[in-house]
Amino acid sequence: MAKHEFKAESQKLLDMVIHSIYSQREIFLRELISNASDAIDKIYYKALTDDALTFDQSNYYIKLIPNKEKRTLTVVDTGIGMTKEELEDNLGVIAKSGSHTFKSENEIKDGHDIIGQFGVGFYAAFMVADKVTVLTKSIDSEEGYQWVSQGSDGYTITPIDREEVGTEIILEIKENEEEDNYDTFLEEATLKQIVKKYSDFIRYPIKMDVTESKLKEGTEDEYEDVIEEQTLNTMVPIWKKNKSELTDEEYTNFYQEKRYGFDQPLRHIHINVDGAVRYNAILFIPEQTPFNYYSREYEKGLELYSNGVLIMEKCADLLPDYFSFVKGMVDSEDLSLNISREMLQHDRQLKIIAKNIHKKIKQQLLSLLRDEREKYETFFKAFGQQIKFGVYSDFGQHKEELQDLLLFYSSTEKKLVTLEEYVSRMPEDQKYIYYASGDSNERIEKLPQTEIVADKGYEILYFTDEVDEFAIKMLMQYQDKEFRSVSSGDLGIEADEKEEEKEETESHNELFTAMKEVLGDKVKDVRASKRLKSHPVVLSADGDISLEMEKIINAMPDNQQIQADKVLEINVDHSIFKALEAAQGNDQDKLALYTNLLYNQALLIEGLPIEDPVAFTNDMSKIMV
Repeated sequence: MAKHEFKAESQKLLDMVIHSIYSQREIFLRELISNASDAIDKIYYKALTDDALTFDQSNYYIKLIPNKEKRTLTVVDTGIGMTKEELEDNLGVIAKSGSHTFKSENEIKDGHDIIGQFGVGFYAAFMVADKVTVLTKSIDSEEGYQWVSQGSDGYTITPIDREEVGTEIILEIKENEEEDNYDTFLEEATLKQIVKKYSDFIRYPIKMDVTESKLKEGTEDEYEDVIEEQTLNTMVPIWKKNKSELTDEEYTNFYQEKRYGFDQPLRHIHINVDGAVRYNAILFIPEQTPFNYYSREYEKGLELYSNGVLIMEKCADLLPDYFSFVKGMVDSEDLSLNISREMLQHDRQLKIIAKNIHKKIKQQLLSLLRDEREKYETFFKAFGQQIKFGVYSDFGQHKEELQDLLLFYSSTEKKLVTLEEYVSRMPEDQKYIYYASGDSNERIEKLPQTEIVADKGYEILYFTDEVDEFAIKMLMQYQDKEFRSVSSGDLGIEADEKEEEKEETESHNELFTAMKEVLGDKVKDVRASKRLKSHPVVLSADGDISLEMEKIINAMPDNQQIQADKVLEINVDHSIFKALEAAQGNDQDKLALYTNLLYNQALLIEGLPIEDPVAFTNDMSKIMV
């Protein structure tokens, strides 16, 4: 019995397989099962061209046989088997795949496809086994063969007596080590879990004798262990079924069985594409935000399958960040796999699938918004911030794609509205889409800045999320209508009112100059206000940085500090203005006191911090004496 040596490059690759290529040891079983499925597929294809051969699917299966006493795990298949030459070619040269060769030589049709393509997966067995024995007989051979290897030192091939066609792979499982518990791969529960996770949708039954505790016949409370053969896999994936055959309940059950979430999904998206790139997908729009969604710990991505075999639990490349809330899976027959099934090339096929998925998700969200408004608002309350981040991120690259998905609370409608709904209600004389920022709708309603806009009958959008104003600054306009903050220096009011404001400021220029000197560089200017009706004072901002943006950025943990160009606006029709004029003529100290008080009041109204709370309270005390 001559021993065959692996080629030098094969020895190096085997070491990589065992230590580097696969991220988890349990992958070995996925690879062996996939190879077994391929072996059965090959008989199916042979039967298509060989009239002497019939293919009865009920005769074909894969079986797992764990033996704790002998420390062996056997994987049996009733597939096509291997000749001596095929053993040497496929198992003697690592990374040469019989499946890949077979696929190249035969046109694959009928929805059956050969899973294995690279001939590396078999050697994943050495991650958990000290010795691997293969017993096989080919459908084209009268004689069976045994292939034995203990790893990189080589292998032997010897003839054996074997009647049945097919293959048995016997793994002699390693002894436990300090950090690795190999016993787990002999446990029925572990093997069931691995099959369910990676190979649940292999099209042939994966069987195993399972020990179950059952009530002893003729007794009421005596139990006995009974061994019965069970099929561990589902075989027919839900995504391969016709949509018309499936109910909403079945989609929801799939969502919960796959543990995509514990909520009820708001919508499912079932995609079947048989074009340049063939793939199936089932996607879900969740109802509730995962507990860690807005944290660094959250991992986006869809489950990725290749011909029913799980390749990646979270393929992040299939989802943009702004749709990272979507759950589900994609199964494709056309993805290029690099060496191991879990290493995916960033190829054209994946990009095509991702692009189509993005389009489908947006279509479904728009449909939900149009047809089931209440459900969409539930979705938006959970994930609206992510849509807004999508508008703002990547320098606004996706803003046009996402703008119609945005909702904001409306001052006139008293509910969430779209930008399209807002614009459709704008009076002819309204130039801008107005918005106001604050911590809550209740606080925004009380802002002095909203008075003039509201009095003109203009609708105001309320921004209560920190990202809102940043997103709108990036969006800039909607349907040729610019956005304008109610705190902006220019509200776009009629020319005569602006001229009146200018005249008011000029007529009190001496007073405002004195107040500006008191405040120094705290404000850019002090001027008369036409936006105020009942309130005495308000802060507005000149320039691109708004008061709300200043507040948000300065509260961030990176200690970045910015300052908006603040303008202190005074209501010259308010009774307090007369007190300012009187102080200007009689008591400069009192003017300074009033100026500081009004400035700090304006800061409080905006939710901005007072620079010196002690000085503010002392000033309050002075006017009480």
